[in-house]
Amino acid sequence: MRALLVEDDALLGDGIRAGLKLADFAVDWVRDGDMATRALLDHAYDICVLDLGLPRRDGLTLLRELRARGSKLAVLILTARDSREDIIAGLDAGADDYLTKPFDLGELQARLRALVRRAGGVASPTLEHAGVVLDPASRRVSAQGVPITLSAREYALLLDLLGHKNHIRTRAQLEESLYAWGEEAESNTVEVYIHRLRKKLGTDFIRTLRGVGYQLGEAG
Repeated sequence: MRALLVEDDALLGDGIRAGLKLADFAVDWVRDGDMATRALLDHAYDICVLDLGLPRRDGLTLLRELRARGSKLAVLILTARDSREDIIAGLDAGADDYLTKPFDLGELQARLRALVRRAGGVASPTLEHAGVVLDPASRRVSAQGVPITLSAREYALLLDLLGHKNHIRTRAQLEESLYAWGEEAESNTVEVYIHRLRKKLGTDFIRTLRGVGYQLGEAG
């Protein structure tokens, strides 16, 4: 899954980025509102973690513009502004959640998982399909009740496919989900990990739609 982190404090931003990576996000980090606007226009994200007191464009302005464009991107405001009026203003501007600094990293990760589930229309804390169960909180995966060991990239790819189980995912979308800025993907990376997942979860678990992309197979 791909996350945009918008935070101008270098030390805090570095820590949050590390925390998001631990929550299995590929993280793009920008430090002002104008850079965030360009990133949101040029890339597809699963979630945005947004500070409010930003250089060049305030977080609330950025958020209102995002919603005015019709974007349904899940946005969590992470800010030191903790008054009741600030929280109300942030939620009314279109934020899906609001967390104040200082914060607990575990709580941030849990809130992000919840937002991603809601955005995908999933109520359960686990993701399931055709006997395969993935628990994002524990990072455990099982198939027909048997624990499955996956590499970090295999896990990230499975997480993306399960999180978009009713959609076809193009190769480009899967690459964007797996790799943040500065992380180079080899030309056949997606195909390699799809092949590895099929070996572990079953050849019919992931379907290839030639010239289009990939989708989870029939659940029956």
